Amino acid sequence: MIVTIDGVAASGKSSVASGVAQRLGVPYLSSGLLYRAATYSGLNAGLSMASSSLKAPALLAQLERFPVQLQPEAGGNRVYQQRAGERQDITPFLHTSTIDAGVSAVAQLPQLREWVNAQLRTLPAPFVAEGRDMGTAVFPQAEYKFFLVASPRVRAERRVKERRDELDAVEAALLVRDLHDQKQSAPAPDAVVIDTGELGLEEVIARVMATLPLAVDSE
Repeated sequence: MIVTIDGVAASGKSSVASGVAQRLGVPYLSSGLLYRAATYSGLNAGLSMASSSLKAPALLAQLERFPVQLQPEAGGNRVYQQRAGERQDITPFLHTSTIDAGVSAVAQLPQLREWVNAQLRTLPAPFVAEGRDMGTAVFPQAEYKFFLVASPRVRAERRVKERRDELDAVEAALLVRDLHDQKQSAPAPDAVVIDTGELGLEEVIARVMATLPLAVDSE
């Protein structure tokens, strides 16, 4: 069994996917963390994250030199990177405004999308996968698909609570992100679209769970 939860930036994908996965007793996969890890690696290498100058071969070479691995855990996903002979947990560095500003350019590179997708496809089902195109490009065979939306203002208010940045600036950044991501952020034809703007986290999780089997066979 595969459940996909896609949506626009700051629509609540990670929190909803984590909550659904906990109730089903299965892992959840955060594709976004892999894109953020690629962005982090590129910035560490001094690469420009501007879409006009970012080149996939240079970024992939950096990822080959310092491999990253997504590891689903009970409390959430972690990303580890091999650097200087050590396996380092880089998860705490992946949710910053600097990473936000560069990750869209990374996600637009077809070679990087294939790199992320290839890693995700190696993980065994059952699981809940969240991202931009889990239900369309990565796991089109998924039995249950959802797509989360919310207004830019609502999403900005949520992100301000996380980052303490100015609301208007965050909203403007999200609008730019939406424009960059629109090719990837589209619901699958068979996806259930949920507007999370007026709903609490538990309400969104309940709506998802209402369409799923009561139990998952993880054998």
